[in-house]
Amino acid sequence: MLVAGRAFISTPSAQFTDIGERMSPFERIKPWAVYVTPQEAVQVKALTKLELAVCTAPGKGTYPTRLIAPQDIDGEARGNGHNQRYVHNILPEDKPADSLLVVEVWTNEGCTSSYPSHKHDTNNPPQESYLEETYYHRLNPEQGFCMQRVYTDDRTLDECMAVYNRDVVMVPKGYHPVATMAGYDSYYLNVMAGPVRKWIFTWEKEHSWINTEYSAISL
Repeated sequence: MLVAGRAFISTPSAQFTDIGERMSPFERIKPWAVYVTPQEAVQVKALTKLELAVCTAPGKGTYPTRLIAPQDIDGEARGNGHNQRYVHNILPEDKPADSLLVVEVWTNEGCTSSYPSHKHDTNNPPQESYLEETYYHRLNPEQGFCMQRVYTDDRTLDECMAVYNRDVVMVPKGYHPVATMAGYDSYYLNVMAGPVRKWIFTWEKEHSWINTEYSAISL
């Protein structure tokens, strides 16, 4: 997935000669990506300064290599007020893939995101699905930081951390809200995978009154 920059990407079955448009994720335009079937090697040649995210998860090779162009990506605004964020669904569950789910999110300064706190660490459909997750963080301006907490109901895991530009946070289980600081906008790239390719989460009960109706506006 091209976070920023342009590239030539090739595999034995496909070539994508000049993809990419934005030079910074904070341009907030839809990105370009390539889904690569696991049997294939991939070669990437940077055509400009390039920030490339390699998002991987176990795969069976069910689906062929393909281009994911901006017009293939849905955008939406979630939440409201100081809990609003802006989302590009790069590889959601209604698009073909073996196990990967990929989404990018912008949160304006002084706001919360991935909030009210939610989790997806229990394989209990249709109430919840088990998905491991990573957050790749970018900040604008780059010297800034945001806060992220990862914690479980019983607090056997409870980590609150200052997250800086280009840090990666792992979420093996539990809730994982993000808060931005005044003056610094946040971008993060979420990569999720689990035994069932469904994003079904559970709100933390104490905070579920915030945005009691889950709202999403298509962009």
